[in-house]
Amino acid sequence: MQEVLSRTEDGRLFLGANMLCGTAWAWRADGGAPDSVPVTALEALRALSRTRPLQQLVIGIIGPRDATPAQRAAAEAVGHALGGLGLTVICGGRSGVMEAACKGCSDAGGLPIGILPGTDPMEANPYVAVPLTTGLNEARNIIIVRAARVLLAVGNSPGTLTEVAYGLHFGKPVIGVAGAAELDGVHHAEGAASAVETALTHLLASLPMVEAD
Repeated sequence: MQEVLSRTEDGRLFLGANMLCGTAWAWRADGGAPDSVPVTALEALRALSRTRPLQQLVIGIIGPRDATPAQRAAAEAVGHALGGLGLTVICGGRSGVMEAACKGCSDAGGLPIGILPGTDPMEANPYVAVPLTTGLNEARNIIIVRAARVLLAVGNSPGTLTEVAYGLHFGKPVIGVAGAAELDGVHHAEGAASAVETALTHLLASLPMVEAD
């Protein structure tokens, strides 16, 4: 059974009986707090964003270049929600789902990073804040997967499928929406808001445990 996120009035965040460390993105066994109240992952990270920067928490958004209007809308909504929290969004930096996600993230004041297949930074869509060229063509997909703590797949395509497969292979949580690949291990959401909450829940759960002081 999934452990419950909870928060105390003084701002301490708990996952079950584990408390989020004050100076590191890690959990520490604590025993829990009787005065904590359940919160959603979005509520937890929104509260945390008021007391510390969240740029170290990186979420990858993957999806096809030839995206449908519904997929673009979902990608933009997801990017906007993540960017508004101050999370770092990483993607392939080109068109379609990638461009929509970057637009949403940028409009919300977030940091969209594009991992480009070629060597020309001008290949990036106009909403990429940090274009990183690789010269690796489609092999750059593995960089996106390795850099992200969680992958959010919007739609599907052969290239997106390789990123999903890499994510599952490396044990990364993969959240799917708007026609993402139907594969074992992919956590499907019904819409953008549900996809964001699921991604953030897995993001917090993926943080490591550290020894008590």
